[in-house]
Amino acid sequence: MKYMLMFVGTEADWERFSPEDRKKAYDQIGKWWGENVAAGKIVGGEELKPTSTATTVRRDTNGKITVTDGPFIESKETLGGYAIVDVPDLDAAIALAKGWPPLQTIEIRPIVDNR
Repeated sequence: MKYMLMFVGTEADWERFSPEDRKKAYDQIGKWWGENVAAGKIVGGEELKPTSTATTVRRDTNGKITVTDGPFIESKETLGGYAIVDVPDLDAAIALAKGWPPLQTIEIRPIVDNR
């Protein structure tokens, strides 16, 4: 079954990291990512650029479309990246998420299979 793991944290936390601590965190993430790709558990995913690069398109109830700079909602926590995983069940997805190195929240959602 496929799930999306969404890595949620604060951009301010990453900005406070020293260059050495940031490198250490990315090394740990790279190791976790590589091991799980090699095991066939991660089938896709990417890190996202900061929310300052986001663009939001909204359609109101009258059909008017507005395009604005910035994320959909203003929030302290933001989506920093995601992984698409293919594992037997939710318990396996949770186990995988528990191994994620940084101290962040991970939201897990099943992916709809419309095939």
